[in-house]
Amino acid sequence: MSPGDARMSPVRQHRPTDAPRPREATHPRDHFDTQVLVVGAGPVGLTTAHELARHGVRVRLIDAAPGPAATSRALATHARTLETYDQMGVAAELLARGQRVEHFTLHQNGRRLIRLDTDYSRLPTRFPFTLMVDQVITEEVLRRACARHGVEVEWGVRLTGFEDLGTAVRARLRHADGGVAETRAGWLVGCDGGHSTVRKGLGLPLIGDSSETWLIADAQVDCDLPRDSIHWMRTRAGTVMMVPFPDPGKWRLLDTTDVEYGGGEAEDAAVARRFAAKIRAGTGRAARVHAPTWVSVFAIQQRMVPRMGAGRVFVAGDAAHVHSPASGQGMNTGVQDAVNLAWKLAAVIRGEAGPRLLDSYGAERVPVGERLLRSTRLATALVQLRSRTAAALLRAAFGLVGAVPPVKARLQRRIMGGMTALDLTYRTGPAVLGETAGTRVATVGPRRAAGSPGWRELTAELARPGWTLLAFATPDQHPSLCALAEAYGGYLSVRTVVPATSATGVPGPLADPGGRLRADLGTEPGGWLLIRPDGYAAARGTAADRPRDALAALGLRPVLHVVGPPASARPEQPARPPLPTRPQQPARPQHPARPDVLGGDS
Repeated sequence: MSPGDARMSPVRQHRPTDAPRPREATHPRDHFDTQVLVVGAGPVGLTTAHELARHGVRVRLIDAAPGPAATSRALATHARTLETYDQMGVAAELLARGQRVEHFTLHQNGRRLIRLDTDYSRLPTRFPFTLMVDQVITEEVLRRACARHGVEVEWGVRLTGFEDLGTAVRARLRHADGGVAETRAGWLVGCDGGHSTVRKGLGLPLIGDSSETWLIADAQVDCDLPRDSIHWMRTRAGTVMMVPFPDPGKWRLLDTTDVEYGGGEAEDAAVARRFAAKIRAGTGRAARVHAPTWVSVFAIQQRMVPRMGAGRVFVAGDAAHVHSPASGQGMNTGVQDAVNLAWKLAAVIRGEAGPRLLDSYGAERVPVGERLLRSTRLATALVQLRSRTAAALLRAAFGLVGAVPPVKARLQRRIMGGMTALDLTYRTGPAVLGETAGTRVATVGPRRAAGSPGWRELTAELARPGWTLLAFATPDQHPSLCALAEAYGGYLSVRTVVPATSATGVPGPLADPGGRLRADLGTEPGGWLLIRPDGYAAARGTAADRPRDALAALGLRPVLHVVGPPASARPEQPARPPLPTRPQQPARPQHPARPDVLGGDS
């Protein structure tokens, strides 16, 4: 980062008073036991709680289970989710405990058809791979991250009902010992899975259908298949897929045809024999499958809600959309739901924005759910591929694709874009302005990011909570940027891109020697980029445009307007945690259900 004495924009400050209530004026009788009650402590609930707490919101996190899950569920963590985890400060630990997968290999009747590679050339990312990491580990890492922000999971606490009172949510809770209690929260977020109590309480229907039944097993497999690839194999006896765990020799196995399972050692042995026979037939290689440690048979659900909440109550993850596990997008989509909602809800709670901002949650995420259902239906059909005619056509098609590199590259890029969410854009709604906004900003590969001081500085900046105004300003714009930093400095960091580290008299200088950052972002001198807390562009402008106008159009309020009610009008409340600040010379921190093939459980 730039030298502390050169940074002129104020750090984000803790305000000693609560922000005004977003939907109604604060009333002396209004009192919250917590600002947000999050129900469900899977990856989605943990991410929601973490991001709210990171933005200075008081959070209570409950889960009906007696303790953390011990069985395997989601595995795949895709590139966009890894970028999100990097912003949250947990990516390094997950990377150290995961298995990188960079290929998808298709086999049919004893021969390899094709190996598809991960092509991120059109969607650059610092994480150009899928990370296979057990959801048990993901949750463990996220729980520790939440604890660092003062949020501990309350196990054995079940939500049994709630009422949206207009100015608060009254929730009824049942504890493991049978005790019943009521709590009053400012907001309620349901991350409680496919059988969500919150969704049912809102009366939101899960629209869609159920189709196929599949069997999943986790087992040690003795084989010589490369572990940096997912393996799909078509045999005369049906289709099988293999996904590597980080643990040596351990695989997740999927059978789309033989799904009978009654439990017990004899059944486990039968499942192992079936998989071994199909793996040998599909790949033409020897394989021995040990008795599985976990088996699940499940019907594929393809359903979603028409909206993501109502009033002061929201849903996220599997509570909002359930679908085929074929492409491993469930958990990843839920994590993105959580991040999208959390920064907006925090901004409204803290008075930095009006309630209209929350309308953008559904406006942005419902279309994602719709797209997800379309893509997973196609993936489901391709994975099981029951038609022999289709299988023959597939063999011919992949023979052609493998022989024509440009066609193969185009197919690889299309798969990567849809599966990783790197191509996701938010083009409309109250949280973006203009057709050039709504794209993720950190579109840079690992080598360029490591070799560019400007990119290193920007990615470190985006890992801190709040908004960023990235200005490629000319000297005559500096006074107005300083004024903007003063007006919005509680949650907006103004960074001025400069060619060298020795700049003086510049608000928040960000050194970009060689101009790589400016060239990659396609910004002319005098232009600017307003970046949301989730790393997406909210607005772009030229020298002729005023960033202050964009902030106003987005409904963001100057710090002087972010005030709480008079002390006499507020009941006694627990001290709220301070909003994390951007230090003048920050350093990046260093950090050591429904079954799914790759990812899905909330």
